[in-house]
Amino acid sequence: MTTPPPSVPDPDPQDSPLPSLERHALFWAAVILGTLIGVYLLRSVLLPFVAGAAVAYFLDPVADALERRRLSRTLATASITALFLLLVAGILLVLAPAIESQVVGFLHRVPDYLHAIEDRIAPLWKQAAKILPKAQIQSLTDSAKGMMGQGASWFLGLLGQVLTSGLALVNLLSLLVIAPVVSFYLLRDWDRIVGQIDSLLPRRHADTIRMLAKEADSVLAGFVRGQATVCLALGTFYAIGLTLVGLDLGLVVGLSAGLISFIPYVGTVLGFVVSMGLALAQFSDTLPIVLVGAVFVAGQFIEGNFLSPWLVGERVGLHPVWMIFALLSGGTLFGFVGILLAVPVAAVIGVMVRHFLKRYRDSAYYHGGLADDTGAEP
Repeated sequence: MTTPPPSVPDPDPQDSPLPSLERHALFWAAVILGTLIGVYLLRSVLLPFVAGAAVAYFLDPVADALERRRLSRTLATASITALFLLLVAGILLVLAPAIESQVVGFLHRVPDYLHAIEDRIAPLWKQAAKILPKAQIQSLTDSAKGMMGQGASWFLGLLGQVLTSGLALVNLLSLLVIAPVVSFYLLRDWDRIVGQIDSLLPRRHADTIRMLAKEADSVLAGFVRGQATVCLALGTFYAIGLTLVGLDLGLVVGLSAGLISFIPYVGTVLGFVVSMGLALAQFSDTLPIVLVGAVFVAGQFIEGNFLSPWLVGERVGLHPVWMIFALLSGGTLFGFVGILLAVPVAAVIGVMVRHFLKRYRDSAYYHGGLADDTGAEP
């Protein structure tokens, strides 16, 4: 009598990898969606916490270096925080009077600038009057006056809102009071927090997640710490150069152009346009106007050939277009908090995309057949 072959039990749907993959995908999608909703709802109060975390991340290598010199983490954190706050306070005490003086002087000279612009435009206007009909010239004149009036009203209204807004005052006070406290505690407990997060990683994928986190940290550290140094150097160079040329608001425009340079090309372009506009309104000679443009040309040469290669380098791997998109998207969706979060999120997404592309190139689907561990076809 022939023994029938043993029956093979049907696979349990719970053991199938597809449902497990779907559950994991749904779980992480829910986590990401919940995080985005939470950031959006709390964006008005998250600023000091995000700023404090950014400062703690920036200063963590210094704390680690002091720990290696046999200093306790608490003492190292207290020393670094105190020195950092003293440095920021000293810079503000030095810059605040100069900035106030330039802004007040600029506001007093605004009528002179308008007359200078009118004198420069007058010859062009006369040439246009010879070509265009009088009715069209009058229409253009009325439109220009209306646009200037609307622009002045908008600027003054915006300035009044910024100065009188209770939310702006709360955000400023929170940055000055809460952010240093958050930074101190995060910097003190940084290694312990990282250890706690590491202990929660799924053991099966822990090594892969650690590898991706290390790569993201390298990209983020290279960009944040390197680009911050580049921005400070550029802001200092622009501010000193424009001030020596004699440009009104040179200190304010130069510092602003340097600090906004963390958005690729945007800071330099805006600073150049604003500076040239002020120079055309302020100076009657050609040489100072040329010198203002030369300051930005020299700044770009120094950044492109020395600062960025030395301080940032090519290992960052964050494309300028990707960074501009991330910063604008974060600012549009979540305000200034979104701008602060855009860089780390862009770094993490970039690392994950490169990882999945590498997995795809090593897969059988890419090679059109089976692939071994090295990604080569058998």
